[in-house]
Amino acid sequence: MNDEKNQISTASEQSIAIPDNEIDLRELFFVLWNRKWLIIATTFIFAVASVIVALSLPNIYKSEVLLAPAESTNNNSLANMAGQFGGIAGLVGVNFQNNDGSQAGLAMQVIQSRQFTQMFIEKHDLLVPVMAAEGWDLSSNNLIIDEDAYDTSNARWLRAPDGLRGAKPSAQEAYEVFVGEYLNIQQDEETGLYKLSISYYSPYLAEKWVSWLVEDINDVMRERTIAEATKNLEYLNNQLDKTSVAEMQSTFYKLIEEQTKNLMLAEVQDEFVFKVVDPAVVPELKNKPNRALICVLGTFLGGIVSCVMVILISVFRKES
Repeated sequence: MNDEKNQISTASEQSIAIPDNEIDLRELFFVLWNRKWLIIATTFIFAVASVIVALSLPNIYKSEVLLAPAESTNNNSLANMAGQFGGIAGLVGVNFQNNDGSQAGLAMQVIQSRQFTQMFIEKHDLLVPVMAAEGWDLSSNNLIIDEDAYDTSNARWLRAPDGLRGAKPSAQEAYEVFVGEYLNIQQDEETGLYKLSISYYSPYLAEKWVSWLVEDINDVMRERTIAEATKNLEYLNNQLDKTSVAEMQSTFYKLIEEQTKNLMLAEVQDEFVFKVVDPAVVPELKNKPNRALICVLGTFLGGIVSCVMVILISVFRKES
């Protein structure tokens, strides 16, 4: 009998609890319904604000180039020489260089380095486009310069100095903006190909900058190889003059031969580290912003915020 009474009481509690939950949901619905105009007005304000924000954002165009690590004809011979005479070459202070994937990976790190970026910006006079541009005029094909940052008529920077950073942006600032906002590098692990891209206000400048980057990194890496090979050859010739051991002389001759080949290839190859698989083009369509998505998300956020606001107002009024 006691068990039956307990079951009956439990069932009665459950039957009472369910309507309570239904009443809470109904009450929540009526609270939102009664404040529907506030919800609509708030959502409308968010929607208008999101449209204004979306329209105020400048178009960003992305130009990219597909690169493959260059393969020199002396790669196999250098690898064989490194295996046969690597120990001796190390003792005499000679380093073998191959234009393989590791060289390409090093080149990509060089592109993102402060020294290379500073050289690139100074060489092509990009400080104003990098640090003062805020848009692009399609009709005149000119950049829109922030007048509060740079005076184009007098070629003078107008920023207020901040600590160690003066009115003119430093090389470190330009590096942070260029690498952080405009430059992007991706590698396909399966194919080993690299995608080097620039996202910028002007599609024409984006294409130019990508092409310049490929040319400059090939030049920089070629100059490094030429300098190192020249240094190695000078050292090997000096060591050859000092030794009279026939076996050592034979080794030095082979090392000199390979270093000479390496030097010759570096001097004649334009695409020294990277070969262009798919060149950069002027993009016809913008890459971002996605204005429709911004408007949808802004409107949705407005609806959520207005509903939460109405619920909190109702709760506070009940508690007071």
